[in-house]
Amino acid sequence: MSTIMLEAEDRTDLGKGASRRLRRLENKVPAVLYGGDKKPKSIHLLHNKVLKAFELESIFSSVFELSVDGKVERVILKDVQRHPYKPVILHIDFQRVSAKDVLVRMVPLHFINEDKAPGVIEGGVVNHTMVQVEIRCQAQHLPEYIEVDIGGLAIDDVLHLTNIKLPKGVEFAIDPTEGGHDHPVVSIHVNKASLIEEALAAEEAAAAALAAAEADGEAPAEEVASEDSAEANESEEDKDSV
Repeated sequence: MSTIMLEAEDRTDLGKGASRRLRRLENKVPAVLYGGDKKPKSIHLLHNKVLKAFELESIFSSVFELSVDGKVERVILKDVQRHPYKPVILHIDFQRVSAKDVLVRMVPLHFINEDKAPGVIEGGVVNHTMVQVEIRCQAQHLPEYIEVDIGGLAIDDVLHLTNIKLPKGVEFAIDPTEGGHDHPVVSIHVNKASLIEEALAAEEAAAAALAAAEADGEAPAEEVASEDSAEANESEEDKDSV
């Protein structure tokens, strides 16, 4: 479980008008807490503290604690409503969970040992096809993230879902071994931009060498061969005329 703790208070003034007043006048976020064997509860939180907590990646994928008037609940974020273009949180749904509740959640992937991968050392580029996966597990086993070790990947190697080692008690929401769901997660490929740059550099070097040879009065090898061929043709024509 995450170490995040959010503090909230009961909200008795309900309705759209009350929610707007909370946001505009008191800088608070209206929210609702539901789930378990308890009734839904309308609450509000300080907007600045919510924004600060939302800077943490783990809050979106883990179980954390919500203190409502001093009483602590174990919850997950179920839904967040944001302003279309302002950094403003409009409303939050929290769901109560117990340790044995089975959850289906999107969890971020953390890629490790990229700098040690043979493909990277050889100049390859890492391509992250997926950055999160959907998993199923009990709340007590819900990880904040899943590590993916790519330290052994060479150029043109591809790591698929079935290659990922999941934590204890965690499984993919959809079995990747069935129905063609073994999607690629990360791969290493040749850096095409570097190849283009090398080709351009080679062309520039050849052009520079040609220009230097012309400046020194030396005819390029192709021109010399052409002149020799012309002289040979003229000699053959002279013989035929004789």
